[in-house]
Amino acid sequence: MKSFKIFIAVACLGMAAMVTQAFTAIKKEKLTKAVTPGKGFAVIELFTSEGCSSCPSADALVARVEKEVTDKPVYILAYHVDYWNRLGWKDVFSSPEYSARQRQYADWLNLSSVYTPQIVVNGRKEFVGSEEGTLRNAIKSDLKIAEKDELALNNIKVDGDKATIHYTTGAVDNSVLIIALVQKNAATKVQRGENAGRTLSHVQIVTQLKTIALNNSKDGSDNISLPPGFDPKKWELIGFVQNKANGEITGAAKAEFPSVMSAQASN
Repeated sequence: MKSFKIFIAVACLGMAAMVTQAFTAIKKEKLTKAVTPGKGFAVIELFTSEGCSSCPSADALVARVEKEVTDKPVYILAYHVDYWNRLGWKDVFSSPEYSARQRQYADWLNLSSVYTPQIVVNGRKEFVGSEEGTLRNAIKSDLKIAEKDELALNNIKVDGDKATIHYTTGAVDNSVLIIALVQKNAATKVQRGENAGRTLSHVQIVTQLKTIALNNSKDGSDNISLPPGFDPKKWELIGFVQNKANGEITGAAKAEFPSVMSAQASN
């Protein structure tokens, strides 16, 4: 009988220890969830040109990254600048607007000049666009930082040569919403210049930028023009909220286009 009582006592102590461990584990799990940062994101802006011999390696890098991050909030935008056009080859995707955007980043980031290929991540850090390790580290780091201003793009409707986008965001103070129309991929056979004779492949090509003043409004809608022969499968929209004073990007989102048939049916 005495040994039986001892067995019961030991069993009770063991059960108590297990309950204590389980309770501790639950507390730790709740604590871990409580301190886990919110969803981060990375807006990768590549400044490139078909006239620059150093740019194809950066174009290839962002193409590789794009394939690897399909399940993550990573948004790639490739801007083709126009200042290389005078050196023998006119980049069909280039625009002075994208060169001006790059110069604005030079002001925000206190750079003495612009160059290609250049990558800017979330408007805060910049580096040579072909530096794979630097890019991957920047993405990894920024995915851990909580998004400051949530952004949603929804109710995309296509009507002829225009698309209507509805947006909601928590950012209104000293910020603008920028929506980019992005061509998912393309290829060009370059005839002249530093890349003469090469066929260059591109991804996430920005073909249009729309800047929307938020004016203390957390939601609204706007239109964006679509190219001739628009195929919704080959294009997407990327939006981001940017601080006008320092260039920091505080929220971002992506939206696919509905098929033309479903868009027409909803009108």
